[in-house]
Amino acid sequence: MAFWDWIVMLGTLLFIVVYGTLKSRGSKNIEGYLRGDNADRWWTIGLSVMATQASAITFLSTPGQAFDDGMRFVQFYFGLPLAMILISVFFIPMFYRLKVYTAYEFLEDRFGVNTRILTALLFLIQRGLAAGITIYAPAIILSKILGWSLGLTILFIGILVIIYTVSGGQKAVAQTHKQQMAVIFTGMFFAFGFLIWYLYDHVNFDQALTVAGNAGKMNIIDLDFDLGNRYNIWSGIIGGLFLQLSYFGTDQSQVQRYLSGTSVRESRLGLMFNGLLKVPMQFFILLTGVLVFVFYEFTQPPIYFNEIALEQAMHSPHADELKALDRERTHVFKLKSGEYKRLTAAFDTGDRPAVDEHLALIRKFQAKEKEIGAKVDSLIVLSVPGMEKGEDDTDYVFITWIMTYLPIGLIGLLLAVIFSAAMSSTSAELNALAATTTVDLYKRVFKREGSDRQYLRAGKAFTLLFGILAIVFAELASLFDNLIEAVNILGSLFYGTILGIFLVAFWVKYVRSAFAIFWGAILAEAGVLIIYNLEWVEYLWLNLIGCVLVLVYSVSLQLIQPYLMRIINRK
Repeated sequence: MAFWDWIVMLGTLLFIVVYGTLKSRGSKNIEGYLRGDNADRWWTIGLSVMATQASAITFLSTPGQAFDDGMRFVQFYFGLPLAMILISVFFIPMFYRLKVYTAYEFLEDRFGVNTRILTALLFLIQRGLAAGITIYAPAIILSKILGWSLGLTILFIGILVIIYTVSGGQKAVAQTHKQQMAVIFTGMFFAFGFLIWYLYDHVNFDQALTVAGNAGKMNIIDLDFDLGNRYNIWSGIIGGLFLQLSYFGTDQSQVQRYLSGTSVRESRLGLMFNGLLKVPMQFFILLTGVLVFVFYEFTQPPIYFNEIALEQAMHSPHADELKALDRERTHVFKLKSGEYKRLTAAFDTGDRPAVDEHLALIRKFQAKEKEIGAKVDSLIVLSVPGMEKGEDDTDYVFITWIMTYLPIGLIGLLLAVIFSAAMSSTSAELNALAATTTVDLYKRVFKREGSDRQYLRAGKAFTLLFGILAIVFAELASLFDNLIEAVNILGSLFYGTILGIFLVAFWVKYVRSAFAIFWGAILAEAGVLIIYNLEWVEYLWLNLIGCVLVLVYSVSLQLIQPYLMRIINRK
């Protein structure tokens, strides 16, 4: 990486940390530290909500997923606009009326302290693990790209986040989120612009989409109802709706973003801003990945994008096999390139039958390349010590393109984008974890009569503690099949149960017993974990299943509780 890239990257990150620390100085009480004195306007809330969800995984893994699997992941977000409307109508007024610091305070009034603590613990487990992943995921890739050790990269991200989050709490998170989103949007638009510019040497934009569609990458909507299909319109609207309802309505890392608003109206506008912008943003990021695929149809890609792993494999006993596969793929690529030259000529003359003929031949060469790629993946796993099958090479696609083809200065900016995204999501998670631990556990169970200053010190201490734990977990973590899916799968294991508890609390007045909801939630969570391990359905459906199981179990236990009590009393 060039000197000016280092200057741009480090200068951008340093500015964000210093700006966030200075702008959030002076939180004298727990109200200011955890809720930012309710001073945020709708645009700050909207950007903060987006920054919390848009982790570095989004900008590293999503383009790689589109490169490999096409646009169908966008269906994951189809339930989000409806979720924003429901949360704005039902959740936000309730939270503001009760003047809560966390989403889980409301549950104690309805079902008692045990249910409140159970739900808070489910959040702490899920979000505590996710905080480690949001640091580890970009760190393992950036460490290989920058030539840093993995441990040093994790520490670099973690310490930067801890500095301003511990110092300023919610105010620091909100202030830095605005700067981080500005960096993210700027960097991604520049990358997209250069990608289009490079492609114009071969095809125009419409022709690029035709090439992508021919390869099956423009599969935006799948109308087939199939529980075994991870992404279709039904899993996106139904499963995605329940996931987004739980994430934005009951996950403290998001609830805390809009509880800092000046009014219910500002919080609603902030959420609706996110609902309107999030789907186009994800579409744009996925389209970037698809266009990177098209770029590498005309420019020969490396046989394996993770160059460090490939270099290690080339010094293993499987080196000769890899070299043979590299030669074979180079031969196939040259044949495919010839067809692409004839295809572009057919595009220019408008000869549709010739276009279809060349596209059909290109599909055959693409299938052969995919077959060779699968063999390379298997050999890399066998050749590299500690290499996990889940360490997906597509996670390296976008960052490799950035490092290879962007001009000096922009490389540093795009790396700052990835670091900023890691910092934005992690800071929100640490802030939420600290708030939940301080308010729902420390203040409620251990220190009910403490002073405001004691709670402020506890909030800062828990922020620091969770920051350290996230770094430790990141140091010990290993990658899943795909980074962007890892966090969503982890969330889906818990979100349905948490949402079910809230829906019962809001609308199922028949359930009055703390016993019914507490054990209903325990049984539901056990059911979700069993279903996931047995792989009966894809993970998005777990959000609906967990929610429904809580409703069914809690109503059933409320119904049979009198009979259970009689049996217990007889004994």
